[in-house]
Amino acid sequence: MTTAASAKARKPEHHLSADDARRLALRAQGLLGAPDRRAGTRGVLRHLGAVQLDTISVLARSHELVPYARLGAVGRAAVEEAYWSGDHAFEYWSHAACILPVEEWPLFAFRRRAFQTRGHRWHVMEDAERSCAAVRDRLKADGPLTATELGGAKNGWGHLPAVAGGEWYDWSETKIAVEWLLDTGEVVCTRRRGWKRVYDLAERAVPAALFHDDLDDAACTRRLVAQAGAAMGVATRADLADYHRLKGEQVDAVIDETGLVPVEVAGWAKPAWADPAALAEQPRGRHRTTLLSPFDSLVWDRPRTERIFGFTHRLEAYVPREKRIHGYFAMPLLSGGRLLGRVDPARDGSTLVARQVSLDGPKAVAPMAAALREAAEWVGCDAVRIERCDDAKLAAALITALD
Repeated sequence: MTTAASAKARKPEHHLSADDARRLALRAQGLLGAPDRRAGTRGVLRHLGAVQLDTISVLARSHELVPYARLGAVGRAAVEEAYWSGDHAFEYWSHAACILPVEEWPLFAFRRRAFQTRGHRWHVMEDAERSCAAVRDRLKADGPLTATELGGAKNGWGHLPAVAGGEWYDWSETKIAVEWLLDTGEVVCTRRRGWKRVYDLAERAVPAALFHDDLDDAACTRRLVAQAGAAMGVATRADLADYHRLKGEQVDAVIDETGLVPVEVAGWAKPAWADPAALAEQPRGRHRTTLLSPFDSLVWDRPRTERIFGFTHRLEAYVPREKRIHGYFAMPLLSGGRLLGRVDPARDGSTLVARQVSLDGPKAVAPMAAALREAAEWVGCDAVRIERCDDAKLAAALITALD
């Protein structure tokens, strides 16, 4: 078993420039080189290992924006079908609430066991045995159901005892029970319908060959750290931990057994590890020009984004309007392997509205125009309107480029 001290003591086997690390990260994330269009959205999901879900929908929901950024204008209905049809994916707690490839079901046994040991997540049921049994019986008899269909998602809606609460904490006993069964692995979220989770018995939804908790905690975390390393290309201990929200000590305990190679990256203050496959050949190919969801795994770790791209990004959706700098749902612009600006988009009928645009100089104008045009076409808009830009000259150039 590796300790923190021994993990840090390993000498780097490769010395990488900051540009090397940036290109490795881009290729590992599927944003440098030819995309695997045949594998499509499912291929993106398997490669990334986790696609974050979020309630905000501007151009589209975040989990739709992730394959779009890599594959281009793949149909939105096709994206949903790829995620949720058959038994290819499930939703669980990874970096946050994420869509995960079903092959990772065994790897999250450690987290299911941790929930079971803890005994609850946010809520404590009044009658856990009765409430959980009622949920199991309904799912067994009626198949996949939402919490509302099970008997009520919020306090006072259902036929089971209600619990006191407020706002989104105001869950019914039914909702608490089904979420607890999801946490501990008896129930799985098989899809979202109208943004509501649809629950099914895990024994029915997860393929038989994968429906087990046979891996011990060390095996689970070792494989998740290796997967995160492959998805990021090159990463520090903190990066590896953050990808699936592990603890640093969990990374330390398994890092020597993951196959990841210790490296030194110029300008990085901390030791790093790289995927040996990523080091095997020089990253080459076409750089994608696209708008990124703030929850895209390329940028969801803000310190890593700043370290690799020199780009400070914060989600301002929950910041009071008057205090926002870049807008409600500012999407970074990726082009040429760099983050060159951001835009806060909205839709007004068939017009994509750029409510707030920030550009990193004249070189960002043409890429932003191209990204806005492509995004507009993808979501069915036939025009783009610029409302505000932090530089009047660049705004004029952008409007001209869009004409």
